[in-house]
Amino acid sequence: MTYLSTIGLEIHAELATRTKMFCVCKNDPEAKEPNTHVCPVCMAHPGTLPTINRAAVKQVLRVGAAIGGTFAINYSEFDRKSYFYPDIPKGYQISQYIHPLISGGSLTGVPVTRIHLEEDTARSVHTGDESLVDFNRAGVPLMELVTEPEIHDSATAVCFARELQLLLRTLGASNANLEKGEMRIEANISVSKNDKLGTKVEVKNLNSFRSVERAIEYEVKRQIAALEKGEEILQATRGWDEKKQQTFHQRFKEGSADYRYFPEPDLPKIVLSEIPDMLPKAIKATLPELPWQRRERYRTKYQLKESDVEYLIDTQVRSSFFDAVSDALNGDTTLVQSAVNYIVSDLAGWYAKYDGEEYANINPKMFAKTIRLTVDGTLSSYGAKEIMALMAQNGGDPEELANANGLLQAKDRSVLMGIVDTVIADNASVVDEFRGGKEPVLQFLIGQCMKLSHGSGNPTLFKELLIEEIS
Repeated sequence: MTYLSTIGLEIHAELATRTKMFCVCKNDPEAKEPNTHVCPVCMAHPGTLPTINRAAVKQVLRVGAAIGGTFAINYSEFDRKSYFYPDIPKGYQISQYIHPLISGGSLTGVPVTRIHLEEDTARSVHTGDESLVDFNRAGVPLMELVTEPEIHDSATAVCFARELQLLLRTLGASNANLEKGEMRIEANISVSKNDKLGTKVEVKNLNSFRSVERAIEYEVKRQIAALEKGEEILQATRGWDEKKQQTFHQRFKEGSADYRYFPEPDLPKIVLSEIPDMLPKAIKATLPELPWQRRERYRTKYQLKESDVEYLIDTQVRSSFFDAVSDALNGDTTLVQSAVNYIVSDLAGWYAKYDGEEYANINPKMFAKTIRLTVDGTLSSYGAKEIMALMAQNGGDPEELANANGLLQAKDRSVLMGIVDTVIADNASVVDEFRGGKEPVLQFLIGQCMKLSHGSGNPTLFKELLIEEIS
């Protein structure tokens, strides 16, 4: 029997604002000292009143504008969502229900239902026999994006989540690190034998893209196996066990009525039409080049490989560095492609090995100069890699560094000619093979020239001189 799997995603992201959602406490959920960024408001002391974080609202609107969502121009409001968690200080969460800030839109072809704002909970810390609560995270602005249930496989779900993470980082809305809980993914999964939706099961707090993929695949198989046995699928919330690579039951799923939503009486309604800098036109004017726009520019302008494009746009630091380098190379496709080869291989390897801050010491113009020196033969490929490693550590001018470290390639024809004559004399049989039409052996002769010059010769010039002499 063929089953259709249907998946909807709910993704939370902590917004990178200066202060919390409803108070002026510093937004620093990762603070080393627990309970240091707290106040009566985020600790829910009686009689305290929340105020709306304007920057958080604006960030949600920017995400909505980027995906083509519809702004709640005339009316939006916050609601109380009542449920008990030990790390929710008020006993309810201020969220949005009926009137979210953004409705509709799409990303990677997946339609979005809504994007709304709420506050994060505190963090429970379990140590031995004790359970402690750190309120530094309580009240941190939390964006929630909900998709339509129109995803049908794990790969599409992961693609959507990755693109949203990239968008949030590009906009500066969130760091969206899954391993730190700055972005949390929940998947609602159902299976059925026809187009009618089955009973959904929610798998919560997936903290890596790999976990998203494997949890969806496991849950689909589990539900199909249960239905094949004649069992009923019950609406429930499940967790993901990374060690066992399987989902596990946590609780039966609440419905919206169980949360007893009602409008938050301590906060004013939001009427965007009365706030000039939050109208769609004003918000769209604040958007940078979006990931899909940058991706297309890199593909068409520089004809870069797909894997290289994805590497470069993965972080704002990389794409900004690359853009500065390509500008310094005047957009020359050949030079830019050469630069990309070094960025995605040698520089990536160097920073991964030494765990350094990416491109911290490398001036893009100096990096571009290194590429020019390499392409014109002043630096060998080996020399370029050495120079880049030196610049990554301490910066500097590539030509000066090459000169100081003996890495400049000799381009004096008369000097190199002597080396060529020696190599031809010492490898007569190989020279005869080349004369006989065996062209690949020329690389061997060039290698011998480079060896005899201790790497200081220009291989392109050696090739030219070898062909002249042999001919």
